[in-house]
Amino acid sequence: MALTRLKLTAFRNLLDAEIRPASGINLLIGMNASGKTSVLEAIYLLSLARSFRSKRLKTLIHHDEGAFTVFAEFAQPQTQIKTTLGIQRQQHAPETEILFQGQKPQGVAELARHFPVQLINPDAFRLLEGSPKDRRQFLDWGVFHTQPLFMSAWQRFQRALRQRNSLLRHARIDPLELRLWDQEVATTGELISTLRAEYLDRLRPIFSQFLMRLTELQQIDIHYQRGWDKQVDLSSYLASALAKDKEQGFTQGGPQRAELRVTASGRLAVDVLSRGQQKCVVSALKLAQGALLAEQTGQHCTYIIDDLPAELDIQHRQLFCELLEEQNTQVFITAVEAQAMQQDWKHPDRMAWFHVKHGKIQPTQFSSIS
Repeated sequence: MALTRLKLTAFRNLLDAEIRPASGINLLIGMNASGKTSVLEAIYLLSLARSFRSKRLKTLIHHDEGAFTVFAEFAQPQTQIKTTLGIQRQQHAPETEILFQGQKPQGVAELARHFPVQLINPDAFRLLEGSPKDRRQFLDWGVFHTQPLFMSAWQRFQRALRQRNSLLRHARIDPLELRLWDQEVATTGELISTLRAEYLDRLRPIFSQFLMRLTELQQIDIHYQRGWDKQVDLSSYLASALAKDKEQGFTQGGPQRAELRVTASGRLAVDVLSRGQQKCVVSALKLAQGALLAEQTGQHCTYIIDDLPAELDIQHRQLFCELLEEQNTQVFITAVEAQAMQQDWKHPDRMAWFHVKHGKIQPTQFSSIS
């Protein structure tokens, strides 16, 4: 699903801005604080109903206004079927208003399925240097979009885990109730772990292919650790860990404690790779997820890339841009200098160029801003 129109009202410093992007590569050029990243933030919001810059959506409202509105139109390239999505956050409202095709969506999952987005920005390094939660979220993005069973299993698991943790904090525990929730945690937890491992098995060779084209790095691998003793099933683990879980007041092992390890020659990649090398690894992982999504479902994700030149020299930028063009999907990229971006593409005149200045977005030609 390609974004064909984006209208922003009182969204950060974009008081009244609109963009009609191309279905391919869209380049947003402008000075710092011009509003380039805010455009990417709005696109991200359309997929997950949250920002990648702030935990509170109220902070996205322009300081002189009472609400922001993000309105989007989409088209399916093959069928030209059009859909609309509107998101509004008022300063004093209890929650964000979302209308998808004129109706409230069933949940954020419906938005994510409709418009999958991959973000590459300075915070993408968290995939290597952040917490295990960051890496689980990366893995679960792919499993969610390619495995229909995942979402229901995850929801059931979360409910069962909450109930089990609540029981563990009681002075006296009903054995029958504990057995019920142990069984549900074990059944759904094993399924989640299996789906994750199967997904990673499909992702790994695609990641390796992208990495080989991006960089000369050798022996980079990704390993899944399921979150409990690999020698036993989850049901047996829960029974053996009960005393310690009761002491701590929560379930210590399970898929909620899983880890994705990215290694270079057997050591953690974050400990041995330069920042430029890390960005190549992260970029290869993100590209691999998009490619696997297209392969498994026929659906293409949209890439939003903030400050592409950062951390990459011109050689690696050109290799990355070549791979992006081959994905045949919609891409939004920000940069300060048009000249730096011009060197990265074989045919910059075929890209859609936009100049972002003083909160306005104007389509333009490369020659007029270079």
